[in-house]
Amino acid sequence: MTACNLFSQLDDVVGSAVRTGAFALALLGASAIQAGDSPQFRGPGGEGHSTEKNLPLTWSESENIKWKADIDGLGWSTPSIEGSQVWLTTATDEGKSLRVVCLDKATGTVLHNVEVFKHETPGPIHKKNSYASPSVVIDGDRVYAHFGKLGTACLDRNGKVLWTSEQKYNHRHGPGGSPVVFENLVILACDGGDIQYVIALDRATGNEVWKTKREGAMAYSTPLLIQVDGKPQLVSTGGEWAMGYEPKTGKEIWRFRYPKGYSNVPRPVFGQGLVFLCSGYDKPWLYAVKPTGEGDVTETHMAWKLERGAPLNPSPLLLGEDLYIVSDNGIAQCLDAKTGEQKWMQRVGGNFSASPLLADGRIYLLDEGGKTYVIEPNKTEYKELAVNTLPGRTQASIAAADGALFLRTDKSVYRIQAK
Repeated sequence: MTACNLFSQLDDVVGSAVRTGAFALALLGASAIQAGDSPQFRGPGGEGHSTEKNLPLTWSESENIKWKADIDGLGWSTPSIEGSQVWLTTATDEGKSLRVVCLDKATGTVLHNVEVFKHETPGPIHKKNSYASPSVVIDGDRVYAHFGKLGTACLDRNGKVLWTSEQKYNHRHGPGGSPVVFENLVILACDGGDIQYVIALDRATGNEVWKTKREGAMAYSTPLLIQVDGKPQLVSTGGEWAMGYEPKTGKEIWRFRYPKGYSNVPRPVFGQGLVFLCSGYDKPWLYAVKPTGEGDVTETHMAWKLERGAPLNPSPLLLGEDLYIVSDNGIAQCLDAKTGEQKWMQRVGGNFSASPLLADGRIYLLDEGGKTYVIEPNKTEYKELAVNTLPGRTQASIAAADGALFLRTDKSVYRIQAK
């Protein structure tokens, strides 16, 4: 097969995957996804896929940087982009001031910097976490920001706070999972060390619509909206259990148990009729589960599991029949999505927390030290195309929009674009 044919087929697969995600979001009532947008954590479909083209292969502080915007405080939320705006969160004053920031997409100029919560004692967080780690969701003329137990806020696109809500639970290591919008609902997974539940708020008022309790342990994962047999389903990875829910009512459809899992971070991905789930600490396993059952499906609906090399923090990336993962200690793998068979494994090096991105026929792997490894989607071997470095710590995932990459460090946001 020629390289031209390979990338043509790859573009077809990627485009189909993103169109499916956008079509599902449209069916579920979210705002229409336009080319050039990345309105939530992990892109339009929430699974790390983008249709952006002509992205740069290489960059540095002096190469292919359209703008750099310094951000006060610290936050690990991924930039969310829609229209002319880039939204993210940050925490200043050692977490006492929780803020939502909007940048002009074309210039990086700060348009809005709004304090939405003020806590004199925000509580402890894990040394790798921040008080502003969940990514915002942009839905039409509304922006939703979540800070775990420290509060959830809705703003309009001019930075005006429309409502706030606070959920009571002990998130222990700080905020983690990002909000999800379904029709008229904003859905949050609130898994604390004391209580665990999934809750839906009215997107217009912030009032509780439904709340479904569950047993388990603390977790920090973002739910994923999928469609199974033509019906919407919300897959939420919690501590010890993963569940499928009816997103409109909160009714539990199925549950799958993994042994003693907790502090789950990776967002699930869905394809080939399977949901791919990570079990969390202390020993991460990766499971492929059929989301078609009812009740406890632990013994009946597991297709396969990976017991070695699964990630604790980075989410999986599914491309057709190939599942790509990178472990926290820098081991990258390509697996057969249907069987779990390993196609290749490669030590990349470094430590990883950010989730992979697929864009412009490439996979972008960002480590915690500012290095982005650009690799070719390849089912037979690891093929590295470039390694690019920016200064600072990097735990937020890269977003792609409007022909550019948006990469956040502990100090700044970069718009990376070929000149």
